[in-house]
Amino acid sequence: MKLSIEKTGLKEVQHLRISFLEERKVQFVLNKCHDYGWADIYLFVMDGIKIGYGAVWGSNQRTDRDTIFEFYILEPYLKFAQLVFLRLQMSSGALYIECQSNDSLLASMLYEHAADINTEAILFEDRQETGHAIADVVFRKVVETDQMGSDDSDYVLALKDGIVASGGLMLNYNLPYADIYMQVKAPFRHRGFGSLMVQELKKLAYGLGRVPAARCNINNPVSRATLIKAGFEVCGYRLKGKVKSFS
Repeated sequence: MKLSIEKTGLKEVQHLRISFLEERKVQFVLNKCHDYGWADIYLFVMDGIKIGYGAVWGSNQRTDRDTIFEFYILEPYLKFAQLVFLRLQMSSGALYIECQSNDSLLASMLYEHAADINTEAILFEDRQETGHAIADVVFRKVVETDQMGSDDSDYVLALKDGIVASGGLMLNYNLPYADIYMQVKAPFRHRGFGSLMVQELKKLAYGLGRVPAARCNINNPVSRATLIKAGFEVCGYRLKGKVKSFS
């Protein structure tokens, strides 16, 4: 058996990435790393056959390329996953592993080969349609007369007194997912505007042919409660750990 780990370009592994995303059927948070050229790609070749790929980026400094964030092997070759992963880590010099808990293959590598594992964010998928409503509140697109300051959101909730919340969709995730973001102005918090905003952004996403998804910091219970109230459900976590020494 001859195994080689070859640094390559995205085009060479695109067919494998398609399989990776189709098999997982979840929003992949770091998909943008490929779109923006933030990743180094490694092709796995065994006895002349392309069996998978890995991707490395810099999770703290993008130029560092010190973190494995994608790891995929075709099903017939999964029995070699441990060997391939260790070879990838040595070839890339990666010091960290970053993954989603709903990506079972890389998560298993994280649990076995990393220490100091931290949960950085909670991932959500849509599970329920909600019917929140607040009198006199309008969900609409931002217009030129809106006083947005440094807020570059595309949509707002407006009362006659002005804007109470803003948000939008991030579309740089793997299709068909759209990531919802929002914020409520301080004087209007804890009054249901956040869940209403999320609810309306969910409708917008579906109208665009997208599947709404969301995430929040692990230390943000208010955001978590808002998303759940708007019909989302926890579907995973973003995890990061430091690669153990193999010496």
